[in-house]
Amino acid sequence: MNKSLVTLATLLALLPACNSNSQIYRDQPLVAKVETGMSKEQVQQIGGPPSAINDRTVEPGTCFDYKLTQPGHQQPFNVSFDSRGKVDHTSFMTCAEWSNTQKKARESHSSGGGGGY
Repeated sequence: MNKSLVTLATLLALLPACNSNSQIYRDQPLVAKVETGMSKEQVQQIGGPPSAINDRTVEPGTCFDYKLTQPGHQQPFNVSFDSRGKVDHTSFMTCAEWSNTQKKARESHSSGGGGGY
C-alpha cells in the first residue's frame, strides 16, 4: 500500500478524536487563546509552565507539552514553535507524537509516494 495513503488514512482516523477533544477542552485557555504567531512567553502567560520542553526533531524549533484536564478526562496537548520561537502548530497529542507524525509525513513525501502533490 502506498505510504502516503497510509499516512493520510492514519491522519484521517485521528480527526474524529481531535474534534471531540476540541469540544471537551475548547474552554481551556491553551485551546481557546493560543494562536499562531504567539511567543513562548505569551503561551506561558496563558497556560503556565509546560510539563516538558522538547527540541523539535523534524523542523528546527521547540515544543511544549501540556496536560489538559477536565473532570473524568485527561488529554495531552502540545504547542509547537518554529525556529523564531513563534507558535506554528497546536494539537491534542504529545510533542513526541507530533514529531513522529511529521517524520512519517516527510518520509512519505521524500520516498516519492506523494502521488500528485
